[in-house]
Amino acid sequence: MASVIIVGDGPGGLSAALFLAKNDHDVTVFGTDKTAMNYAHLYNYLGLPEIAGTEFQRVARGQASAVGATLLDEEVNSVIEAERFTVKTDTGEHVADYLILTEGKNPELALSLGVAVADETGAIEVDRDNRSSIDKVYVVGRSVRPTRSQAIISAGAGAVAALDILAREKGSDVQDWDTPPKD
Repeated sequence: MASVIIVGDGPGGLSAALFLAKNDHDVTVFGTDKTAMNYAHLYNYLGLPEIAGTEFQRVARGQASAVGATLLDEEVNSVIEAERFTVKTDTGEHVADYLILTEGKNPELALSLGVAVADETGAIEVDRDNRSSIDKVYVVGRSVRPTRSQAIISAGAGAVAALDILAREKGSDVQDWDTPPKD
């Protein structure tokens, strides 16, 4: 079982938390629910009827928490990379094997670690699995697509990062299918 710290509690971070925690990994999400989703209204999120961003956040936070993710109402002040990742908050330090950053349009922690920047927009460079230039650091959401931000894209990117971590830990590809309960 891997430990994963997720910085950011918007769609990308909560999606990653959901996939990882339901597969029995130790997941801690840091965020203060000040995501832009609280100012959004979703009309185009596939599979959901029209929903207020704040309601979406409430449901998503509940889902991640229900499968075992720990949600901490704290901001991360800094990250240190060594053999593992240490995040520092006002109340202490937390250590994990993997780090997923969903910092929005100001990826200060990602930049402090020295991840590669893709272009003049300041977009963080990632591969198709949302891996950054630093091993075991994933970046998702607006930090990667600053001019094309969308909740459903961020949630998908969080899921992609989570599936990549699951596959790395298993040593082979992972299919995460849920089936309906049998009567």
